[in-house]
Amino acid sequence: MSGPRWRATDGLFREFQALGRASLVLDTQDSHSGNMALRRTNERGEDEIVITATGSQKGDLEPSQICFLSATETDYGYYKASSETDIHARILALPGVRASMHAHVKDLILATLDDAPKPGKPPDFVPVDPLARHHLGPAVPVDWFAVPSGSTELTRVIPERLADHPLTIIFGHGAMAKGRTLREAFFRLMVGNYAGAVVRNMERLRIDVGAVRDGIAAGPGRAFAGPPPDYEVDGDERSDFRDEEEILREFVKAGHRVFESRLSPFHTGSMSIRGVRSMLYAPKASMPRDVGGPLLSVPLAPDPSDDPEAALHKAIYAGSDFQSVMHCHVAEAEASARFVYPGETEPADRIIPIDAEGSFLYLVIPVLPPDTGAEELIRNLHEYKVAVVRGGGVWAVGAQSLSEVLHHPSSVREICLYRIGAFERGLDLRRMEPAKAKRW
Repeated sequence: MSGPRWRATDGLFREFQALGRASLVLDTQDSHSGNMALRRTNERGEDEIVITATGSQKGDLEPSQICFLSATETDYGYYKASSETDIHARILALPGVRASMHAHVKDLILATLDDAPKPGKPPDFVPVDPLARHHLGPAVPVDWFAVPSGSTELTRVIPERLADHPLTIIFGHGAMAKGRTLREAFFRLMVGNYAGAVVRNMERLRIDVGAVRDGIAAGPGRAFAGPPPDYEVDGDERSDFRDEEEILREFVKAGHRVFESRLSPFHTGSMSIRGVRSMLYAPKASMPRDVGGPLLSVPLAPDPSDDPEAALHKAIYAGSDFQSVMHCHVAEAEASARFVYPGETEPADRIIPIDAEGSFLYLVIPVLPPDTGAEELIRNLHEYKVAVVRGGGVWAVGAQSLSEVLHHPSSVREICLYRIGAFERGLDLRRMEPAKAKRW
């Protein structure tokens, strides 16, 4: 039995600290909640678990609050480590799993609450957005526990759920995710919370979520624009234009704002700037401070190896003179794209601003069907500079900088927030919409 060891290397500590701060920024942790763990081989060739200490502030971690435990025996470090260390140890023993994370993902938890008698098995959470559907699956398990933290039942059930799912929900408490890296586990938690936010906003707009789920189950290919890229765990430190300091700063600033303003979940979305023969491209646009993501220079010409996300950026440049492109997944816009006005039967094909600034900037924002092709999307972008694709996110373009194009998804989110809030209060959106928008 070995003694306690608290010796976080700079790189390891920065990763824990950065993800802890990112969790706090998005309010997916309170001051002391949650925990993070990974399994690694240390410098002596020993298999060990690295985990946050019990009671530590994940948004303000200190090096002494990272605990190093034997992966094969209980040592003294267990007494300082998280109270859920046993759960993490069992998750980290699953094949292919090297990291696990627990967070109080409030939007997801609120979306899965019910008032049914307990004990009892709550229904699985069924996402209605393309991100969660692709990355978390068609259903995410939800379990109720009499003691939802550190109990024997929790220690048994949660690893069983994560053996078959990337993320699982603890009713009324939070969620746990597995990953090949801490970033992947964090990514899954943030995608899960985004999925909860989409459902909550749909409920605020009195959209029949059950009917939407039935429609997706009947034909997911018709409900979504297409699968997003798979999550890549390698290459986040790659920067192909490190010497272009001004452009590099612009990408970094835009990535921070996309994440912090909740314009797209962690490491989702994309953004690019056109060059003469190349495209500067960030395939993980939503980047918290001190985490980052790959910044690539790729040929502007189409390539058979391009994923659909990069291919659409290139298609937009090929069919226009735009200089910048951004794609985000805005929860409020995803919900608003399925809004049905009272007395009508089909979702609206536009989002009309009711706030002063939104009305000044945009007459309307088009909502396009999931199967919209590149040519039709480009036509709408020429006319409106921004468009929402139902089941496919927000696409925006700029004539110059990333700062210019960033303004569009940011404005769309605010416009949708005002509309959702007004409708929730019982106000008549039709009466609030500018008369000129009716002539669109």
